[in-house]
Amino acid sequence: MPPEAGSCGVVYRVPDMKCSTCGRDNPENAQFCGVCGTNLISGEVSVGTELPMVGFGEAISRGFRNYATFSGRATRAENWWWALFTVLAGIMLAVVDTVTGTMGMFGDSGLLGQLFELAVLVPSLALGARRLHDINRTGWWLLLLFVLVIGWIVLIVWAIKQGDKGPNKYGPDPRHATSQQPYKPQ
Repeated sequence: MPPEAGSCGVVYRVPDMKCSTCGRDNPENAQFCGVCGTNLISGEVSVGTELPMVGFGEAISRGFRNYATFSGRATRAENWWWALFTVLAGIMLAVVDTVTGTMGMFGDSGLLGQLFELAVLVPSLALGARRLHDINRTGWWLLLLFVLVIGWIVLIVWAIKQGDKGPNKYGPDPRHATSQQPYKPQ
């Protein structure tokens, strides 16, 4: 019986995942080299190539998928698309509450608006913490929400700030597909 038919004693060759650029051995199913970022499938070096910006739908999907994930990092786009979603949904639900007569049931908000605010509270806090992680700040800085005006201004400025390039102590850079290198403090 020929060796390719699976007879005993035949050693099947595992695809070589050695990087052609730096020579590092990578896991069998790796797509990118963990050291230099070379695409192991095509052999192209892709360090520094950014992933496409997160869109509106993807940001909402990530917000709910990472409902209570306070670890890791989130991009500016993810943060601002989520903010736009919560504002637009709040306005739309206020209109529905007004039309259905449930507006004012809970102070200034209606029934649907309050339910929505409750539903997005945890993912909004989690996203805020991940956004702060992206600029290498702890999520506890979200407590600045309770410092009227000045705390809000600080948090808005930080939300506008571009995140750290490469990995930081909170995780890999979410903008780069090849930023899976471990964090090395300077």
